[in-house]
Parts: sequence; C-alpha cells; structure tokens
Amino acid sequence: MALPFLFVLNGVWVMSEIDALKGELEVLQEKALASFLKAADLTALQTLRVAYLGKKGELTSVLKGVGKLAPADRPVIGQFVNATKAALAEALDAAEVLLAVKEKQQRIEAERLDVTLPGRSATRGVLHPVQQGLNEMTAIFAQMGFAIAEGPEIEDEFHNFDALNIPQEHPARAMHDTFFFESSGEQQAKLLRTHTSPVQIRTMQACIASGGKPPLAVVAPGRVYRCDYDVTHSPMFHQVEVFKVDKDVSLAHLKGVLQHFLSAYFEKEVSIRLRPHYFPFTEPSAEVDIGCVFCAGKGCRICKGSGWVEVLGSGMIHPNVLKSVGIDSEIYSGFAFGLGVERLVMLKHGIPDLRLFFENDVRFLRRMGANT
Repeated sequence: MALPFLFVLNGVWVMSEIDALKGELEVLQEKALASFLKAADLTALQTLRVAYLGKKGELTSVLKGVGKLAPADRPVIGQFVNATKAALAEALDAAEVLLAVKEKQQRIEAERLDVTLPGRSATRGVLHPVQQGLNEMTAIFAQMGFAIAEGPEIEDEFHNFDALNIPQEHPARAMHDTFFFESSGEQQAKLLRTHTSPVQIRTMQACIASGGKPPLAVVAPGRVYRCDYDVTHSPMFHQVEVFKVDKDVSLAHLKGVLQHFLSAYFEKEVSIRLRPHYFPFTEPSAEVDIGCVFCAGKGCRICKGSGWVEVLGSGMIHPNVLKSVGIDSEIYSGFAFGLGVERLVMLKHGIPDLRLFFENDVRFLRRMGANT
C-alpha cells in the first residue's frame, strides 16, 4: 500500500483528503472481501452485495467525499474507486460461483437415494369378496355359453311377481318381506326387487318383442332386497339368476349345469342332490344340496352332521311363466335356478357371519384379498 501524502499545518502533520479517501476505500475493500468469504449462502451473499455496492451501500457512502476534492484530484480518486468497485464485483461473482456449487452439492447429498435399501411396500387394493365371487361365478357360466344380462333394481309387481306365477296371496308379497315404494297413482306398485328373476322375464320379453325366439341361455347377477337381517341374512344381498329356454330342455340338463358349475366354483369335484320342493315359478322344483365341502360328507358343524349343505333353489320353468312372455310352452321348455352369492362365498372361504361382508372391517377385507 502506498504511503499517504502528509504535510505540516500549524505544526501538525496532516493527511491529504485524497489519501484519506484512498485509505477508506482500502479498508472497505479488505472488510468486504473478508465478509464475502464468510457468507453462509447465496441469500447472505446477495445481502452483502447490496450492503457494499447498492445505491445506499458503503461504497456509495465513501464516494460522497469525492465532491470535496479539488477538480484536479477527482480523476485520480475516480480511478481508485473504479478499481475498488471492480475488485468487489469480481470477488462477489467468484464467491457466488463457489456458494452455488456448495449448495448444489448439499442438495445432491440431501436427495441422494440409497438404492440398496428395500423398497417401500404399498398396500394393494383388491376387489370386495362379494365382487370376487360374482366375477368367478359369471365367468364359469360365460364359459358354458351363457350370456350376461342385467335389469333395474326398482321393479313393478308384474315383473317381480305376476309374470313369475307368484299369486296375490303368496307370502313373498307381504310388506314384511318386500320393500315397497309409496304409491304415486301408478297402476303398478313399485318395489325393490326381491330376486333377479325379473331379468329372466325382461330378457324373454325383449327376445319375443324383437321377433326372435329361443334358444336363450342367460345369467343375471345383481343386488336384491328383502326385509331380513341376521347372521345369514341381509336386507341387501347379491343373487345370480341362471336360466335356459330351448326345445327339449330337461331336468337332466339342469343337473348337468349345476354339477359343472358347483365343481368349478369350489375347485373340486362335489356331489349334488336335488330334493323336491315348491317354487311358484318352476315345476317341478328342487332344492339343491352339495356334499359338505368341509368334512367331505362325513358330518360336521357346518352341515349339522348330515354331510349335505343346501346351496340354492332350482327347477323347470313353469309353463305359466313362459306363457306370460309369449313363449309357447308346448314347443319350448327351460330350467332356472337362483343362487345367493354371499352364501356360496361363505361356504367356499369358511366365513361364519354374512354381516362381515358389509361391516368394512379392514382386517377381514385384507384376509379375503390375500386369498385371491
């Protein structure tokens, strides 16, 4: 650093104004350079840039003394000021580059992934067990050549009762069994369907109305509603209606379809038996039992020691049902059966309480999902 120019005034050594300004600029530069090196991050460095080189910064403050110099001295100090300003700007740029590299390295380290760590497991969503059962059942019938059909859940009495040969005095029409809607002046009372058999009527009607004729082979899955709720019954449950109409359809065809379906669904050969029963819409009618899938017919708690478990109702379509949709019962015959989806799923997976399907217990749903 050059020595300042001194002169004697009234017997005292005095520093010239130009040398005093140079000294201030040198002190300012040393102070600024040290501050730049200590800046913790780019934000702090930007604050220092404003503090030293801004309009109200320290360099501007020092430059206010230039106006007090003699005109001849101003160019000299101006060169010195420019040099100081350039040195500070250069030091700031260099510090900015270093801090940018440092911050990038810190970010890389913070975001670094250890590819050797085990991956985070995600919970896998699965279909509800009832929907699983519906899919399995309809797939088996589809492989046998049955078409899938659906119908409205809000039905009228004709499709839900009359066309199915269910007389007015039949208990199924009673208020404690069926959910009726309040009448709004319509001729036909509206209700929540009690079975999926109305789809059978609608499908046959549509076939005849379009100028078609049997053969018809249809499976109709869907929700049904009845006033009942306990361990084995729910006010809303799922049913699958299956029927076939053609020439010379017999009870033997019905038994063959049932045997194949039940064995395919339970994934093992099961024995079946048909017991005489009564249903208004079939004649003859039969309850279908299977050999207990838990004890292989030896007798257990599930089959109550009998070796057999009742699974569904079936029979040959009543001639009155065929007549109600315009099909000649002298030429065509058919079989039909309806099965409760929840009941078969319970038997297949050993589920003790039907209400588990509707309580949304995550533990139960996870266990069922693990079975798929």
